[in-house]
Amino acid sequence: MKILLMGNPNVGKSVIFSRLTGANVIASNYPGTTVEFTRGYMRLNGERVEVIDVPGTYTLEPTSRAEQVAVDMLKEAEDGSDNIVIDVVDATNLERNLNLTLQLLKQDIPVLVCLNLWDETKHVGIKIDVDKLEEILGVPVIPTCALSGEGIAQLIKRLPDAKSKTYEFDEEDRWSEIGKIVESVEEITHRHHTFLDRLGEASIKPATGIPIAVGILAASFAIIRFIGESLIAYLFEPIFEHLWKPVIIRFSAILGSGGFIHDILVGKLFLLNPETEEFISGIVQTGKMIAGNSVVVKTVTGELIPVEVTIDFTQSMGLLSTGLFVPFAMVLPYIIAFYLILSFLEDTGYLPRLGVLLDNFMHRLGLHGLSIIPMLLGLGCNVPGALATRVLETKRERFIAATLMAIAIPCMAQIAMIFGLVGKYGIKGLFPVFGTLFVVWFLLGIAMAKFLPGESPEIFVEIPPYRIPNIGALLKKLWMRTNWFLREAIPFVLLGVFIINVLYSLHVIDFFGRIFSPVVKGVLGLPGEAVAALIIGFLRKDIAIGMLAPLGLSIKQLIISSVVLTMYFPCVATFAVLVKELGVKEMLKSTIIMVLSALLVGGALNLILR
Repeated sequence: MKILLMGNPNVGKSVIFSRLTGANVIASNYPGTTVEFTRGYMRLNGERVEVIDVPGTYTLEPTSRAEQVAVDMLKEAEDGSDNIVIDVVDATNLERNLNLTLQLLKQDIPVLVCLNLWDETKHVGIKIDVDKLEEILGVPVIPTCALSGEGIAQLIKRLPDAKSKTYEFDEEDRWSEIGKIVESVEEITHRHHTFLDRLGEASIKPATGIPIAVGILAASFAIIRFIGESLIAYLFEPIFEHLWKPVIIRFSAILGSGGFIHDILVGKLFLLNPETEEFISGIVQTGKMIAGNSVVVKTVTGELIPVEVTIDFTQSMGLLSTGLFVPFAMVLPYIIAFYLILSFLEDTGYLPRLGVLLDNFMHRLGLHGLSIIPMLLGLGCNVPGALATRVLETKRERFIAATLMAIAIPCMAQIAMIFGLVGKYGIKGLFPVFGTLFVVWFLLGIAMAKFLPGESPEIFVEIPPYRIPNIGALLKKLWMRTNWFLREAIPFVLLGVFIINVLYSLHVIDFFGRIFSPVVKGVLGLPGEAVAALIIGFLRKDIAIGMLAPLGLSIKQLIISSVVLTMYFPCVATFAVLVKELGVKEMLKSTIIMVLSALLVGGALNLILR
């Protein structure tokens, strides 16, 4: 048995789906397309039932790839005798939604109508006679509020009452019939505009919308940085320093404090002066261990001093040191903060308004306003950003959006490491990095829009009213996204650290350093040791940027290397997704643009910066 959730976009299908199935879901591509749908499972009368969140559609007469997939999935479901469609309807916009409802009621599959956003009807002055609507349609009609869970139990209880082919009408008179139904079951009372109504209108007018957008985005990133830095300083760093470091030091002693296995698992050891909290260089002789992890060493001046044998989580490069510290203590705090803010903006209904506001601007880049959403998702992780380009209709749009995102949109992991490298210089270090990336994003978009053949068609988007987010739903979305990041990121971080150590042990890094030295030194003005970071950047950009820390680079070199590492190539996870989304030929074209742009911009910065 399958239950299909169908309905217009932005009617709350995904929240209904989450209520029915919980957080454990599977996202899949419909065969032969890049259109994604989600499926999960629920228990119904003791049986395990599959629930499918079908792509949103306004009609069974498809006008886009997503709508065609929705129609195809419905046709497949009609072949099963026990399958049911839950038609999720926006109760605040009954007239528009009933167009799909009446079409579904003519199909060979039982239908049940879920009248969602029921709480919103009270806010906008709408009264609906549910019993009369159920009598007219001939199928169960259940009011629900998916965010709070109101009506979900009744929805499940009445699933066996779903019916098929309950409504006949002339196709030409469908809208006339819809008007009669709405007139007989709906009553609208006058109400004054609320603050959220006025804010919603102001958000899409350029004169007021642009200042609002700037304020919201600036506040968002300020909050992200505050939450991220606070989690690092007061939670994650203390856990690693006070709880995990002693375990690693003891494990290092068990492994003999050196050797190939030690370097892979623990990494390099450092000598630390306990009095100054600084690492010690210029040691000519290591003395005998005197207590715990302390030794007496002789410096180049002949002085004997007691020091600690320790690890540096950002430089030791062991699987159990840097391999765990980077994703958990340096990146995860910012990921949590970013997805918390992004989920909040999604649930309030602001993102569609931002898309409408930026539509004219984005058309200069060969895109439309909604393409800003893949860019914002890319700031969290480029992989979901790449997947989100599927909302764009043409191959040209998807190519431009994916290429711009891969070149000029650093993920939150990269941003966290860039803040760690150049953040100490304040605006003097951060502005050249992010300012350059924005200029590249804008100019490259204009260039591709001009030289790539084709058009950028409009996409009509339904703008939902502003809503107060439900905390439970918001936290569930945050957990799902964070959990996804950990499952995807940690294996690549560990693989990156492992490959770094192996390449260093086999002197492969030195070999590539000599080959690419003319480009790295001559064009980019970076030391040969930076080649290792460029190589590892294909696996993990954040690890690669972190590898620059011990090289003692100047602020100019840090800016150049941060920009080039962001631009020159996506990480392997994003690369794999883009190959799947764009195809090998288009991805090869995109890669050439990336490499040439990175060398051109890096060389220009080397000439411009002092």
